[in-house]
Amino acid sequence: MRKSLLVEVSGVVEAPLERVREALINRDTLIDREAMVEREGRFTVEYHPGHTMTVEVTDGSIAYQGGWWYRGEWSLTGHPQGTLVVHRVYNVAERMRWAVPLANRLFMGFDKATREGFAEGLARIGGDLGCSVHLT
Repeated sequence: MRKSLLVEVSGVVEAPLERVREALINRDTLIDREAMVEREGRFTVEYHPGHTMTVEVTDGSIAYQGGWWYRGEWSLTGHPQGTLVVHRVYNVAERMRWAVPLANRLFMGFDKATREGFAEGLARIGGDLGCSVHLT
């Protein structure tokens, strides 16, 4: 798979990796949480009628791929203050790859919205776990 990085954001959650992974899975409203906890590997889910997404789950990452261009990857690694969470959005379009950055510029604020959404999500995880978080 060919992929081009569009946005990368990261932060630290001051909690152990296993707790952060569970909290990340629990905040996802599109996917059956029990399936994600019990299944590792790659599987497909329907998130809206007629729309599917490929989900890949490992001990240290969760990735979502859907639509004609989108792939979002969340990676979790140990950090001296807890867990480093990195979110990357990639262009994985097989056709018309050149159109993705152009289309995202037309969406005005995609980069900013991704960063704000990440910060809000990290804050929610910190709130759920009762710990501090900070962006890196």
